[in-house]
Amino acid sequence: MFGLMSNVLLAQDNMITTFILVRHAEKDLTQSTNDPDLSAEGKGRAIKLAEMLKKTDIQAIYSTPYKRTQQTVQSLASAKGLQIMPYEANKMDEIDNMIRQHAGGTVLLSGHSNTVPMILNYLIGEEKYKILEDGDYGNIILVSVTMQGKNAKVVWMRY
Repeated sequence: MFGLMSNVLLAQDNMITTFILVRHAEKDLTQSTNDPDLSAEGKGRAIKLAEMLKKTDIQAIYSTPYKRTQQTVQSLASAKGLQIMPYEANKMDEIDNMIRQHAGGTVLLSGHSNTVPMILNYLIGEEKYKILEDGDYGNIILVSVTMQGKNAKVVWMRY
C-alpha cells in the first residue's frame, strides 16, 4: 500500500501546474473606501482579460476578498462556469494546497501590487520580483512549477 501511495505522490510531484497571476484592474479612485469597485477603465480591462483567457483550460479561479480583485476575474469565471474561490495572499500554505489540489492543471489568482510578486517569489523559491508600481496594471504572469521552488518557469506578459 505504501509503495502505491508513494508512486502517486511521485507522479503528482512531476506534474506541471501553471499559475496565472494577475493584479486587479484599475480601481475607482473616486470611491472613498478601502474596498472600491473597478473604474470604467478597470471594467474594460477585466473584459479584455476574460477575452484573452477564454480558450485557456483553467481549473480554478482564486481571488482575495476585495471587490476589485473579484471583479477583475468575474467575467472570466462566469464564462467558464467557475466560482471564484477566496484565498489569503499572505498564507503560503494556501498556495501549497493549490499546487497539490490542482496538480497538472491551471489556476488563476487575482491579487494586488504587493501580493502578486510575493506569491511569484514564493512559487519560484527566490526573492527576485519587486512590488508593482501603484499605477502598473495589465500584467499577466504565467508560472509553471512541479513543486514550490523547483523547476519554475516564468512568462511575463501585458494585456
